[in-house]
Amino acid sequence: MRRALAGAALALALLSCRMQPAKSDSIDGPKPRLSLLTSLSLVFGEGFALGSEKHPLMARLEQDFDVRLIDGPEELPPGGLLLAAQPQALTAERLVSLDDWVREGGRMVLLADPQFVWESSRPLGDKGRPPVGYPDTGLLRHWGLRLSAGVEGPAVRRLGSEEVLTGSPGVLEAEAGGLCRVSVDALVARCSLGRGRAVVVADSDFVQAGVAGGLDGPTDANHDALAAELTALDHE
Repeated sequence: MRRALAGAALALALLSCRMQPAKSDSIDGPKPRLSLLTSLSLVFGEGFALGSEKHPLMARLEQDFDVRLIDGPEELPPGGLLLAAQPQALTAERLVSLDDWVREGGRMVLLADPQFVWESSRPLGDKGRPPVGYPDTGLLRHWGLRLSAGVEGPAVRRLGSEEVLTGSPGVLEAEAGGLCRVSVDALVARCSLGRGRAVVVADSDFVQAGVAGGLDGPTDANHDALAAELTALDHE
């Protein structure tokens, strides 16, 4: 009897081992690549110190994505995913390149804040300082959008299925019959451009959550809401 029980236990153990995936196999697979184009100090901090603490937004994005910092649209992979967070002004050639990339299948979330209030230790005029207003040199107009300043001071707005606390959110308006649909609170525009998609958010300050000197208020959903927007685009 004991031999029979021992044999049955051994058979079950062998079957269990066969059903377990090998440790070298990846169940979830590699994380999708997310290109990041930004003037914000999300990666190294304003001092570009390698030992500086990672911004909470970067830590959140890296849970879901393989984040790659880029200098311009020429580095974007075809059909890829991009987060452009309060980027510096792009040349006309780069704007054309970015527009072409989206229309050929690229997907992007653009944080375009017309009244950016993120504190910076860099002096005014410093090229490394984020622009105080999104420098729209024609891209939004080309997509049939108009961006203007909205309320001053923190305000609750909706991003996807979440309510987020914004800094001084702007207002987006879309041309009638155009390629973009604007949310009821005018914070978000969703655009179908050729084979690609773009989500424009009229605030960048909302990512400054969970850090000293950041937004003071209910910001628990801010980073998750942005990550959800990027994930939704990645799955389209």
